[in-house]
Amino acid sequence: MNAQRRLLLACASALLLPAAHAQSWPQKPIKLIVTFAPGGSSDIVARLLQPGLQEKLGQPVIVENKPGAGSTIGAAEVARAPADGYTLLLSNTAPISISPFMMDKLPYDPVKSFAHIAYIGAVPNVFVVHPSVPAKTMPELVGWIKAQSKPVNYGSGGMGSIGHIVGEMFKNQYGLQMEHVPYKGSSPMHTDLLGGTLQFAVDTLTQNVPYMKDNKLVGIAVTSRKRTTLSPNVPTVGEAGFPKLLAENFLGVSAPAGVPREVIDKVNKAVAEVVARPDVAKRLDDLGVTPEKMSAAEFTDFVTRQVADWAPAVKASGAKLN
Repeated sequence: MNAQRRLLLACASALLLPAAHAQSWPQKPIKLIVTFAPGGSSDIVARLLQPGLQEKLGQPVIVENKPGAGSTIGAAEVARAPADGYTLLLSNTAPISISPFMMDKLPYDPVKSFAHIAYIGAVPNVFVVHPSVPAKTMPELVGWIKAQSKPVNYGSGGMGSIGHIVGEMFKNQYGLQMEHVPYKGSSPMHTDLLGGTLQFAVDTLTQNVPYMKDNKLVGIAVTSRKRTTLSPNVPTVGEAGFPKLLAENFLGVSAPAGVPREVIDKVNKAVAEVVARPDVAKRLDDLGVTPEKMSAAEFTDFVTRQVADWAPAVKASGAKLN
């Protein structure tokens, strides 16, 4: 009887071993998809987190840039990927909270198509101009735009970016003649902006600060509630008298809907630990990112609220993705 029992236990253990092994994640490299071109805030943050995530998860983390179509190309790729945890998204406001309301048919649901796992932080945008523009304040910028004989071109990091929507809100709310010029990321936009071909942009604060410090560009106002340590001399849109232009770009890590709980728990823990490291926290602060720790459930609730809050603003802007 004892021998028979031992045999049954051995057989049961043998059957359980493959299942236990299959649940051990990760077993191979992980892709982290960035929905903008290299050089933007999402790309910078992804590459900042990459070494720490590799260390915590024990597998290579490969950052891949998939820009285009209001950043929906990269997000759609993640939404279609197997829900096994090996394809992650550096999620942000554009593909999650904005683009759904600029398209007649979206290839994914911004809430239901993803498991929103870990919140990283938020970074504001900045109204920035070439030094040749005779405007140093928001009212002066409005006055300069109205004085032009033809529509003023304004740039952003891409169709469907926060810069695009805030620019359209600015145009519509104050009756301005402006024309949006979308770029595939901030880096190519800066080529024109620094050269003076483009005179005005609404863009993520992070990548504009070095140019502002060197007086190559002029920061007019940031779209955050409070002034940032990154650009303490630049007023907020509220201080400038334009409170309806408040807008921040959130950054997080998401995955295809249906990923195992093990993936959610491990990624959330790894992101929180990496972001809390003093060197990473300092670098995020230098980038103008205000970090905050959230559980996966809290991040999901946050995304759900973001989607609901941005919908009317995007629709009112009239901006469309063709």
